[in-house]
Amino acid sequence: MSFIKKCGLTLLTAATFQTQAASVWKVSSGDHILYIGGTVHMLTPDDYPLPHAYEQAYQAADKVVFETDMNTISKPEFRQQMQEQLSFTDGTTIGDLLKPSTYDALKDYLATRHVPIEAIQHLKPSSIAMTLTTLELKHMGFVSEGVDQFYANKALQDHKPQTWLETPDAQIQMLSNLNKEDSNSVVQYALDDIKDMKKSMSQIRKSWREGDLEAMEAQELTEFRQEYPEVYQELLVRRNETWMPQIQKMLTDKPVEFIMVGTLHLAGPDSLLAKLKDSGYQVEKL
Repeated sequence: MSFIKKCGLTLLTAATFQTQAASVWKVSSGDHILYIGGTVHMLTPDDYPLPHAYEQAYQAADKVVFETDMNTISKPEFRQQMQEQLSFTDGTTIGDLLKPSTYDALKDYLATRHVPIEAIQHLKPSSIAMTLTTLELKHMGFVSEGVDQFYANKALQDHKPQTWLETPDAQIQMLSNLNKEDSNSVVQYALDDIKDMKKSMSQIRKSWREGDLEAMEAQELTEFRQEYPEVYQELLVRRNETWMPQIQKMLTDKPVEFIMVGTLHLAGPDSLLAKLKDSGYQVEKL
């Protein structure tokens, strides 16, 4: 399971499924409702058009809510800021932190993608993990905008208000916090996932399009919780806990929101949907 999938950056493969089900839910509190949908951040051209439930929720909403400010994170200035904060500035290289076996595996993989180790040697572990997953996904044909960027652009064109659950700086901080974990674990985690990515992505994409959260939990989260509990807490649990009060407040106001977050934030016992159900809200698949 890829490092980036845990961040919500992708959950699809290039295969095409025609099912009209999707990972979109309606949440109700009396007369107040909102919609919440699972997103992926990198797609292939074959993944469009998106399942109809996304458009249905978008049209019913007065406002769209993303994980973060999509306009800001797409700017070169932000990407430069993120690279600077997720890079070593004191002369340290990734080779200084990794075991020889992990470092050799990293070099071997990069060689298959024609990337010299020197190109990434000053990146911190979390940035290397994202780089590895992005390289592999692009190699697999994921070159189109994701669900969230698609609707951020559409909302801009439609003059529909947008907001977000966490700032871009908070996302950088979250990735920085991962660098407190064992460097070998973070990098090896991404390297191991790449080996089976084509197969696992096909399974995950099917679960995503069908809105089968039980299958997604079995395929992705169970092993993740057991083998990388600290990373699981940082990427999913803590962020869900931070987002919940904001979502609950939305269920007391008049506008109808369509919240879009990485799909793994919606699966499993620590998910947003589980927390909403436990809090007494009515949750139903759209």
